[in-house]
Amino acid sequence: MTKAILYSLLLSVAVVSQVPAQTKKPAPKKAISTPANASKPTSTTLATSDPILMVVAGENVPKSEFDRVFRKNNKDSVFTETSVREYLDLYINYKLKVKEAESMKMDTSETFKNELSGYNKQLAQPYLTDKDVSENLIQEAYERLGKDVKASHVLLKVNPDALPKDTVLAYNRILKIRDMIMKGADFGKVARDSSEDPSAKENNGELGYFTGMQMVYPFETVAFNTKPGTVSMPVRTRFGYHIIKVLDIRPAQGEIQTAHIMIRIPKDANDSLVKASELRMNEVVQALKNGMAWDSAVTMYSEDKGSVKKGGELPWFGTGKMVPEFEKAAFALKNKGDRSGIIKTTYGFHIIQLLDKRGIPPFAEKKAELKQLIARDSRNEASRLSMVTKIKKAYKYKETPKAKDEFIASLDSSVTEGEWDLSTADKFTKNIFSLTDSNGVVTNYTQQDFAKYVSTHQTKRTGNNPQAIGYSMYDQWVGDAVLSYLEERLEKIYPDFRNLMREYRDGILLFDLTDKMVWSKAVKDTAGLEVYHEANKNNYKWAERCDVTIYTCADAKVAAELRKGLTKKKKTAAEIVAGLNKTNASAVTTRDGKFGHGENEIVEAAGWKTGLSADVVKNNMGHIVDVKSILPPTPKTLEEAKGVVTADYQTYLEKTWLQSLHDKYSVKVNNEVLETMWK
Repeated sequence: MTKAILYSLLLSVAVVSQVPAQTKKPAPKKAISTPANASKPTSTTLATSDPILMVVAGENVPKSEFDRVFRKNNKDSVFTETSVREYLDLYINYKLKVKEAESMKMDTSETFKNELSGYNKQLAQPYLTDKDVSENLIQEAYERLGKDVKASHVLLKVNPDALPKDTVLAYNRILKIRDMIMKGADFGKVARDSSEDPSAKENNGELGYFTGMQMVYPFETVAFNTKPGTVSMPVRTRFGYHIIKVLDIRPAQGEIQTAHIMIRIPKDANDSLVKASELRMNEVVQALKNGMAWDSAVTMYSEDKGSVKKGGELPWFGTGKMVPEFEKAAFALKNKGDRSGIIKTTYGFHIIQLLDKRGIPPFAEKKAELKQLIARDSRNEASRLSMVTKIKKAYKYKETPKAKDEFIASLDSSVTEGEWDLSTADKFTKNIFSLTDSNGVVTNYTQQDFAKYVSTHQTKRTGNNPQAIGYSMYDQWVGDAVLSYLEERLEKIYPDFRNLMREYRDGILLFDLTDKMVWSKAVKDTAGLEVYHEANKNNYKWAERCDVTIYTCADAKVAAELRKGLTKKKKTAAEIVAGLNKTNASAVTTRDGKFGHGENEIVEAAGWKTGLSADVVKNNMGHIVDVKSILPPTPKTLEEAKGVVTADYQTYLEKTWLQSLHDKYSVKVNNEVLETMWK
């Protein structure tokens, strides 16, 4: 639970100290309205229709603020006088605590600022992407999961930072290759001879079947939009230019769960070693035919260490996740429990058993997973670029190409090594681009700003052209700068975001201060805890208990000998038990304890009477209970009641602290405005 989320809890529980002290701070809950759902920009000046509900420690609290927070934290409540007044008391306490944190300058510490900044970055993300584009990408990805595409390709490598002239050369080359194929050349032979994908020498450029989210986005898009039997126009990815021949498009196979037994083929194995592995697998087949259980065969034979302990079970997989031979054999199995023959892959020989099959989950179930995958995928760049374009238009982006080209022309080969020196750009101070807000305020971005970006973002890119690197970094810098420009203004533009950031700010302060004044203090203040316990010890009492020793006997003969020894009392109980356990170490076991009514079924069956009980049979075992004494109700020691005493002490600290805040700060409620909340 985070500090910021705790804010909501602190406002929705009647006693703040019921929330335990936290020791960890996971990432904040990402519950935020996106720009499409956010409130429209409004003036920060309160309208006359928004009266002041109360003044807390000199701060005006408008009715709209309280109304918004009440609705957010009481979704199922109606506006009754009781519910509103109860929540008002909580909100006043919350306001007082935040005011106290501010008076202690807790909001000025670097730790606080860094934590709030981290939340700001995370919560701003939905506002910095184009929601419509993102939703379309998710829907598109889901639709593509419903199909499997089988394709071959030819690749000509082109560096992402290649100069336009080099890009054109590669494009023209792959066009010629496509033209050869369109005139009748065999695609596989052309791939072997021309493709710069190393695997093409072995597979003729064939990639097998794949589904959505398994290829880089531009390649995937062209593959899914090319008719079977045809060859696409060139498509560029980060690897270079491709032409794609789609061989087949079929409905998706869904996902499958299997178990397998594997006999490995050693690396660089000669024919005799391969034959030895195959003979070993034949032994497995025969053992299964002779009735050996699957799990036993896995344990005895399988050389896949990762799956042996799970009966050979493998994770669920779909198209393109396994080597083709394994995938084909697995999906050919029809019914649960069906097994394949011996399958050979590059890893070894396998026998596959079908455990289960399933189709593509409904969109509602898959949406969250796809959203996360897209956020880490290159296709997310489409949403980012769309947003950058919108911001540029909204804030009148104006570029000075001459200043851009002048600086980029100055970059030398050191930038390809990631060793470019910022001091070499001291003379570059011209404006490169500007953004203008609705009030006409211009923000300029200079050559020096870009130089600092190059200095901090450069990496080794040996073989690349310095100017090509410069133009590539320029586009990235502009995008980052434009998004940062909007991010800095989100609180002014979107009331929802402003309110949320205020809640997170106050939530962090509230957490830290409450921890200091209540939670940690209750744990660390041992002297105060002892004083509190002593003053309230009668609130922490043991109920009536009996002090007993329970003897559990192996059989009736042992029980009789034990009872005889305990009755005569010529030896201590320990000596009697030791004697009985000489020949059988578990003839008699003992348990000492103090039990209240109903806490132990053996003690209850024996009856609460001092002395030895009659034989008690429970759980197919015989027991004798020695009730030493009946203990009257007595106060628990601090150690015995520490958990509940600490919780009560926190409540006490909370109550006294709140009283001190009410004494320190003034609170004035406008009851006429308050009454309009429920009338």
